[in-house]
Amino acid sequence: MENINRMIMHQLNQSTRLLSKKMNGQLEAYELFGAQWSILYTLHTFGPMTQKDIWTYLHVEAPTITRTIHRLEKKGWVERIQGEDKREKVVKLTDEAIIKYEEIQQKIKQFDEEMLSIFDDNDKETFYRLLHRFLTEHRKEK
Repeated sequence: MENINRMIMHQLNQSTRLLSKKMNGQLEAYELFGAQWSILYTLHTFGPMTQKDIWTYLHVEAPTITRTIHRLEKKGWVERIQGEDKREKVVKLTDEAIIKYEEIQQKIKQFDEEMLSIFDDNDKETFYRLLHRFLTEHRKEK
């Protein structure tokens, strides 16, 4: 079983690297990277959030999120506004980002369909269920 465990973990790692590289290629025209897209997607999906909420949701270290948000802010994708607490800043998409988001979302949707086209619907549901269980269980550990 040790060998299959190592093979699964290796395949997950290799898959993540491949997806990241290909995703960055899709986003290159927008001068974005996958990590930046993850933040834009999160803000579009859940609305304005504090930086802490973003790094907690994405399971990324605080300094990494801070740097990435700073870069997105400089490029006009996001803005930081005063939160309820004077010490907290809330990050939100700019109006321009909301407009651009739909175009990028369409491109990413096509990318997703292309990458997963090798699976039928049953495979996709099983794959999703297994990955969801994997993430859910390991997020509990923190």
